[in-house]
Amino acid sequence: MSAAATPVVPVSIGSSAQLLAFALVILLVGSLTWWRTRASHAHSANEDREFFLAGGSLTWVYVAGSITITNLGTEQLVGANGNQMLLLAWWELAAVFGLLILAFVFVPIYYRYQCVTTTELLERRYNDDRIRTMISTLFLFGNLFISMPSALYTGALFLRSVFGIDLPLVMVGFCIAALGAGYGVLGGLRAVAISETFSGASLLFICLVLVFLSLQAIGFDFSGIPAERLTLIGGNDSPIPWHTLLTGMLFIQIFYWSTNQAITQRAMASPSVREAQKGVLAAAAIRLMIVPAIVVLPGIVAYKLYGNVHDAAFGKLVGNILPGWLAGTFAAILVTSVATHFVAILNSSAALYICDIHQKYVNPKASVRTLNIVTSGVMIVIAVALIPIYANAVSIINLLQQLNGLFSMPILSAFIVGLLFRDVDARAAIGAVLFGISLYAYFTFVQAPFGLHYIHLMFVTLWSSIGFSLAVNRLVFGKRASLIRFWQREEPKAPDVTYI
Repeated sequence: MSAAATPVVPVSIGSSAQLLAFALVILLVGSLTWWRTRASHAHSANEDREFFLAGGSLTWVYVAGSITITNLGTEQLVGANGNQMLLLAWWELAAVFGLLILAFVFVPIYYRYQCVTTTELLERRYNDDRIRTMISTLFLFGNLFISMPSALYTGALFLRSVFGIDLPLVMVGFCIAALGAGYGVLGGLRAVAISETFSGASLLFICLVLVFLSLQAIGFDFSGIPAERLTLIGGNDSPIPWHTLLTGMLFIQIFYWSTNQAITQRAMASPSVREAQKGVLAAAAIRLMIVPAIVVLPGIVAYKLYGNVHDAAFGKLVGNILPGWLAGTFAAILVTSVATHFVAILNSSAALYICDIHQKYVNPKASVRTLNIVTSGVMIVIAVALIPIYANAVSIINLLQQLNGLFSMPILSAFIVGLLFRDVDARAAIGAVLFGISLYAYFTFVQAPFGLHYIHLMFVTLWSSIGFSLAVNRLVFGKRASLIRFWQREEPKAPDVTYI
């Protein structure tokens, strides 16, 4: 069936009942967040840990809910469904592997070193604060110029197309950012995690309803849809060739789930390693059993109903499939989910800047609360201003993965070398990160050797960066790195650095 055969009718949220539902859901999430935040009496003598790690008070329920919605934003709902093929489910299925690595490898290490940021682990392992500052800067660059503006763009695009909002994307994106800031900027990670859990549970439920209703709309009949859109075995010209699952895909997941501040920050905010692991494993179960269906099936159904409509697929389907009485409720859930997803990245970015840069090089005694408000405001302005750039992308999910490749594998190389080897000079690791960024940029923007898929090239970039680090360490700095055997536990030690 062609797109012209079933015109899209935007949902209006103008009726009294719909507006009432919209207002009640937003008020409910806000009230529950305020109540749970106010009810918590966990405090920490360390202001950084109190504000960015919730004073170590997050139970496994909030860890699982927060991790789930931090990743499940409109980039996934809009972007993955925009490919309109089953193959994109591999991003979510492979994520289970990344979460298991986080739970059983990285969580115990972060707690052992009592880290506030993931980059603090690098400082402790290399005994050098320069690598922490550099990696934090790269993470901030990725958040500011990739993650946050893309989250606002996809959220604004979805809301405008589905609910008939006749406003520029930049204005809608700013409203989303402002709502998210209201939830989380003043309350820190505790408020962010609680609001994410409440809005995330609602979002998962209503998306499952959408999946059922959309399948019902086509009579659970996938006939007429090309076979390449219904397979999990991707060919060489597909977005995810099957052989990439054996190379770069696994390391992409390790990087995202185990070193990404926005994710690991939630796992580091529990009162114990065991509580954090329970939350991460619960998030893995959700990722395995629920998320794949809601990020691919609506897009496939939209292909049968409307044709190849790319990133507009999810919004078009929602506009036609959900009954009118659900419009206001769905609008409110989507708005709060997008807003909390955005502020989760914003909160982690503020933690990186304040803990890793400002307190070291500007003012170590600055008020975290005040500085967080100022820093978040500046980041929101930057993210909103970059929304128009993403409006020109044909497929937002593939664009994001390629852009993230510039930083992800080089950064992961620094973590791998730091955790697996001793006696590696931090300058060698820093040089390897810069080398890896340059190498992947060449692969992406100049020439891909042998026509390799970008996921394979990320694999090549990772191991080339690791090899570069070890070679420079030996040939330039005269140090011989020694492999740490898995049964040898490296005890944390205070870094021998002087903070400005």
